[in-house]
Amino acid sequence: MKVPLRYQISEFDCGPTSLLNAISYLFEQDEIPPDVVRRIMLYCLDGYDSEGYDGRSGTTSHCMRFLSNWFNNYGRTGHLPIRTEFYLGEEVSFSPEHPICKALEQGGAVVTRVFLDVPHYVLLTKVEDDKVYLFDPYYWEEPFEDPEIQMVEDHPFSYNRVVPFRILNDFSEKDYCMGPYNCREALLMFNTDPENARKYAPMT
Repeated sequence: MKVPLRYQISEFDCGPTSLLNAISYLFEQDEIPPDVVRRIMLYCLDGYDSEGYDGRSGTTSHCMRFLSNWFNNYGRTGHLPIRTEFYLGEEVSFSPEHPICKALEQGGAVVTRVFLDVPHYVLLTKVEDDKVYLFDPYYWEEPFEDPEIQMVEDHPFSYNRVVPFRILNDFSEKDYCMGPYNCREALLMFNTDPENARKYAPMT
C-alpha cells in the first residue's frame, strides 16, 4: 500500500521530509525497513546557522551525499532494492538528455534543492513535455507570483506543483529556480526491483 506524501512540520525539515517522500513514492509501505527511516532522521538537519544553532540551516549537501552512499550500500545488502546517484554544482541542470530527466522517465524520484525564499528541498516525480511535476513539502496556500507555477491538490501520492523547465533551470533565486551552480544538487533515487512494473508505467 502507498501512503500520501507528507508536509514538513517546521521551517527546517524539508530535507528529511523530501527524502521520506521519495522512499514513500518508490516503495510500498510494508517494503520500507525501519532502518531507512531511522538513518534519514539521524543524519539530516546537520546544518548550523550563523549563530551556531544546530539544525537551523536545515540539511546540507554533505549529508545528502553521505545518504546517497548509505542507500547504495544498504541496497547491496538486499534489504531494500534501492540505488542512487548524487550530482552537485555544474553537474546539475534540467534538460531532456540530463540524468535527472532520464531518471524521472524511468519511474525514479529526484530530491533536489531549489529556492523558496531560501534554499529548499523538494521531490521531483515526473516530467512531461516542458514541465516537471514535484511535491513541495512546505505547506503553501497562496498563489505564486509567477502564474506558470501551478498548485495541485488532487495528486497527494505524487505531486502538488507543476513547474516549467525554464523556471527550474533558471540561475536566479526566484521561486522553484535551482539557482547558481554553487547552490545546485540532486539526489536521484531508483527502485531496482525487476518486478517493479510501475517503473515503466505512466503516472496518472
